[in-house]
Amino acid sequence: MTVNLGDIHPIVLSDSKRGSGRQIEPHFLGPRGSLAKFLWKIGSFCIPATAAFPTPATHTLYLRPHAPKIPTETDSHSLFIVNVPVDSTAAHFRAIFYSLVGPGRFESITFAHQKSKTEPSPQSAELAPRKGNKRKRSETAEVETELPQIWDRQLVTSGGAAVALLVDDKSLEMVLKAVRSLHKSSKASKWPIWGEGVADKVPAIGMARYLSHQQLKYPDETALGAMVDAFMKSWNNTEEEQARLAKRKRNVPDENGFVTVTRGGRTGPARQEDAEEKRRELEEKERKKRDEMGNFYRFQTRERRKAEQSELVKRFEEDKKRVESMKEKRGRFRPER
Repeated sequence: MTVNLGDIHPIVLSDSKRGSGRQIEPHFLGPRGSLAKFLWKIGSFCIPATAAFPTPATHTLYLRPHAPKIPTETDSHSLFIVNVPVDSTAAHFRAIFYSLVGPGRFESITFAHQKSKTEPSPQSAELAPRKGNKRKRSETAEVETELPQIWDRQLVTSGGAAVALLVDDKSLEMVLKAVRSLHKSSKASKWPIWGEGVADKVPAIGMARYLSHQQLKYPDETALGAMVDAFMKSWNNTEEEQARLAKRKRNVPDENGFVTVTRGGRTGPARQEDAEEKRRELEEKERKKRDEMGNFYRFQTRERRKAEQSELVKRFEEDKKRVESMKEKRGRFRPER
């Protein structure tokens, strides 16, 4: 597919002699190609005036059905486009596809320079909230803590690639058919005009772009303070969550039986209730360990049985003495007559 970029109006620099001094005056060429002669002289080096007229430029886009190595659900109605212009936006391609197949066929476009969403790290996955409401609050905080944009419009890499997503498979067939018919006609007047009808939909480039960049580099104090507060709040929440996670991992073996070494002492600063609970847990663990290891050796079994027999004999003697004392207190039994 070939896109007409329109007329280019170059800049011609001319040197006008006024009296004894020299003055550098840049001149833009108008639609009629009016030329202002200028000679820029630096020492003995001179740049003569060069004739320049507005001439149409042609930019060629190469496209084919998208066929990545890892298939996705949208491959059947996606186009892989190469050699996209540097000022490409979704609005530009929407206008191009509108001129080819009409409205309602183009859905979105993804440029190669756009960063894809990275997979979260294991630590961030553990720290991520599990409930829906908490997840929404986390996403809102992440947006609030993002740095402000200093460019009102992102430029793409010249000659880069993009993937255009159409609404359905039929739209893809219609686009390819329209492109083939344009090549068969070979009439430049039928080619789409780049940027036609999108001037009011995207920020301007050129001098306006850099003026906007200069203003966006210095955000409002109120907005800047809100972003700093949101970032510090998110930072504190992350630190607290990491501390709780490290406390849970302390002295807890994994599936292989290894204990993860974390920062801080074995107990660390804690409240009195936490310390008492930890002490009771350790005592219970030691008691279970002693019970489990009590009958490990044979001599331990003999000693345990001997101690049990001694305890039984002792209790028997105590019961015997108790019965004798009760008989003495009650005296001789005398039946009634």
